[in-house]
Amino acid sequence: MLLLAIDTSGKNGSIALARTTPGQSDVEIVEILPLTGGAFSAQLVPQIATLLGKHKYSKTDLEAFAVANGPGSFTGLRVGLAAIKALAEALQKPIVAISLLEAIASVAWNSAESRAAGSRVLAAMDAGRGDIYVGDYELAPQLCMHSERLLSREELVAVANGKTIVTPDAGLAETVRAAGIPVERIEYPGSAVIAGLGWEHLQRGQTVRPEELEANYIRDSDAEIFSKPKA
Repeated sequence: MLLLAIDTSGKNGSIALARTTPGQSDVEIVEILPLTGGAFSAQLVPQIATLLGKHKYSKTDLEAFAVANGPGSFTGLRVGLAAIKALAEALQKPIVAISLLEAIASVAWNSAESRAAGSRVLAAMDAGRGDIYVGDYELAPQLCMHSERLLSREELVAVANGKTIVTPDAGLAETVRAAGIPVERIEYPGSAVIAGLGWEHLQRGQTVRPEELEANYIRDSDAEIFSKPKA
């Protein structure tokens, strides 16, 4: 079957076209198409059409969708989710929503270094304003989320006892390493990782309908923050 995965959570995103086989855990990545500059609203749908056409497919050949639903850029996530909702609704195909923190943890799950360090990791991403998006994940016997939340750097250090921090952010990696906490720096998990996780979730029946697809912001938007009454 043909699976389309997208990530529009950051400044640079990507689209992955993947082929999957029922009963097999691995996915075959046909091609990854980068999205640059953050102007995803103008790029996304035409680029999907270009990617499909290049490999002699049409949108009706798509059997499922996987999308990074956050945390990340509020605008980027809205654009990506809206595009997937529209496609899935028109084609009546399932959607799998993947947390970027789960994607980070999944890279560690496949890493001998992290498995040797222990069965719990904290997947971490810089959230700006001195905050960190943190996902507490258990690696064995399979990837399992305990929590996802927003923490300060001090709070992250305080809760990291006995766990390895996994992050794609160089500055964050240096900060926690300086505090004496085990850290694994990884490459940013893009749409290829989203495709692989999407296929795993799809085989377990963990899908959502278009009207159920929501962003995993973790933190309130600026509009929500500034509209709250001051104490």
